[in-house]
Amino acid sequence: MRAAWTLLILASILSCFTAQEQNTCKEGLSRKDRVCLDVDECTDGLNICGNNSRCRDINECKTSPGICGPNAFCNNTISNFTCTCEQGFVSSTGVTVFHPSDNVTCTDKDECKEENACGLNASCQNTQGSYYCICNTGFGLKSGKSNFTGKEEQCKDVCEIDETICGNGTCHQEASGHHCKCSAGFTNYGKKTSRCTEVDCGVFKDVNNQIKKFHVVEDHVKNLSESCQKLKESKDPTELNGEGLLKSLLTIIDQVLSTGFLNDNRKVSTFLDLVEQTLKLIGPFIKKPGTKISTSHAEMELLVDTGSAIPKGLKTLSSKRAKLDIKMEEAAGNPSSYPGFTIVSLLSYSNLEESAGFFSGMEKTENQSFKMNSKVVTVSVSNRDTKHLKEPVNITLFHLDQSEQTSHTCVFWDSSKEGGAWSARGCSVVESNINYTVCSCNHLSSFAVLMALYEIEGHFELQLISRVGLSLSLICLFLCILTFSMIRSIKSPRTTIHLHLCISLFIATFIFLAGISKIENKVGCAVVAGMLHFFYLATFCWMCLEGIQLFRMVVLVFNTNFKFIYMLAGGYGVPAVIVAITALVKADGYGTEKYCWLNLDAIWSFFGPACVIIIVNIFFFLITVWKLAEKFSSLNPDLDNLQKIKAFTITAVAQLCILGTMWIFGCFQFEKGTIAMSYLFTIFGSLQGVMLFVMHCLFSKQVREEYENILSRICAPQKRTYSEFKYSNSSKANASRSSQDTGESNI
Repeated sequence: MRAAWTLLILASILSCFTAQEQNTCKEGLSRKDRVCLDVDECTDGLNICGNNSRCRDINECKTSPGICGPNAFCNNTISNFTCTCEQGFVSSTGVTVFHPSDNVTCTDKDECKEENACGLNASCQNTQGSYYCICNTGFGLKSGKSNFTGKEEQCKDVCEIDETICGNGTCHQEASGHHCKCSAGFTNYGKKTSRCTEVDCGVFKDVNNQIKKFHVVEDHVKNLSESCQKLKESKDPTELNGEGLLKSLLTIIDQVLSTGFLNDNRKVSTFLDLVEQTLKLIGPFIKKPGTKISTSHAEMELLVDTGSAIPKGLKTLSSKRAKLDIKMEEAAGNPSSYPGFTIVSLLSYSNLEESAGFFSGMEKTENQSFKMNSKVVTVSVSNRDTKHLKEPVNITLFHLDQSEQTSHTCVFWDSSKEGGAWSARGCSVVESNINYTVCSCNHLSSFAVLMALYEIEGHFELQLISRVGLSLSLICLFLCILTFSMIRSIKSPRTTIHLHLCISLFIATFIFLAGISKIENKVGCAVVAGMLHFFYLATFCWMCLEGIQLFRMVVLVFNTNFKFIYMLAGGYGVPAVIVAITALVKADGYGTEKYCWLNLDAIWSFFGPACVIIIVNIFFFLITVWKLAEKFSSLNPDLDNLQKIKAFTITAVAQLCILGTMWIFGCFQFEKGTIAMSYLFTIFGSLQGVMLFVMHCLFSKQVREEYENILSRICAPQKRTYSEFKYSNSSKANASRSSQDTGESNI
């Protein structure tokens, strides 16, 4: 009985475990052979959706992305879905179709293990989910691609694919790949797989003919010539010493530029051709990435790039006085003739511009001339065809003479122009300022920047007008000085101002006549320029004091006159301060190449104060005229006094016009085609003293009377009659009263 109960209990427990195991599948799934399968409730015969309804399939591939795991595709089916591995992958169990519950993963398929996956003469490289083939050394694809997959292409001998792969040489195949055997007169610079290019040694023969009397560099040129011939004939040119050849070239440059050997344009052409050809010869033997070297007369940067692929991108080479921006594709040249290396060099000469002043290739306008305004630079590349580049190169050249008044032209040395001359063909100015010019050229050679100069027409006539006019001005100013200092009857604060104005202008005119062109001694020239700067500024300052004096006479009732010490401080102290500051800040601003005057860097130390003084004078004159108009319209105007002040004002305004107009015309001397302005500037400048004498002395009735008295005493020294004596005394008395009333002379 107990055994029966034990069996019954065991059976109950077993049935419970069996029922639990059957119910482990999720809702909607049923277990079959220990596998949970979807139950299609829509086809089990039960109307579970009710009348007028139907079941819709659920796309598990969209609702559950990645349900099949990595590197596998999900394929939806009605009421179910399946999984397959992506191309290039296989399942871990070998099945093609599987379900996520099968615990199957997709792993990479190594196609390279398959026999002849890439065919002959190629190696296989497996990648995740794929592979590619690379041709063995010495073989390639007709399409020019670097790799391939499948059987679409086959690797073939490069000598068969490209018959021009060696250029002027024959192609040979060996175990390590192909190599080129160059024809006579051609070389691949020791790079066996590179194409053969021509070696031109003719320039060395031309140099040898020119330097037979120049023994200093003869050995170095002979060394370069022998190296070129050796390269031309050698089967293994790798033994050439590039560093040694470069030193020989720089030694030649130093010796030639230090001795003045380049005294005609044909020698300059030969010299520059020698440098260009030598750089092409040396470049391939310089180790990557290149070198940068400078000597006493040259500065060079050389860039080297090697490899089967043509380099790309913008590169910049520079020296102290120049900079080159060039795309490496232009330096390398045509891909079909690429020699396996790219060379770019920028060579700057220290003083070649002094010997290369040949401008017959330039188109000149009337009265135009040219001057070198940069260092000469040579740009050389490994590209054999640089006569017309696809994209221009930019060369930045820094100016030697930093002047604003001239235009600049980008030029190159053209050896075909009458033995050699500068030409602007193919070059244009991209940007130019006081410091540098950026040139854009569609070819390569030796380059420089020219400064255009414009000679003033009628130079002799202008010089004659200046000398005659200034001489007359000196005489007239001397008479003014005697008049204002010796004739007591006209002395007043205003005539004191006139006296010092005339003294300043007299000294400035005398220094101008005597020393404006004395440029031989730089120190003496700077002193002359400084004195001219001081006395011309003093002239303007005394003119400004007169405007202020007139203003005080009209506006102020008492104490209308300046103290003399204040006059001296304003008339001479202010110019002295300006000149001192200019000399300290810009010591080299005094003296130019042609005249002892301020150069353009310091010219505003004169024009600036002069413009300020003119503006201040105009301001005071306007207020003076306004106040005069008010006083004339008042009830009891002092007409005599006001008329005199009015006359003084008109005279002062005329004086401002005379002194200021000259420098207004002077501003236009910085531009070309200003012959009319040059004549006006010369006439006004040279006759300033004459016009001041006429205005302040001859137009003054009182001064004329004093002149008549002086002349009468000189011409007729006999005793005067009583009537004459009476007239003279009455004239003096009238003058004294006039001076007491206004302190001025009649005009």
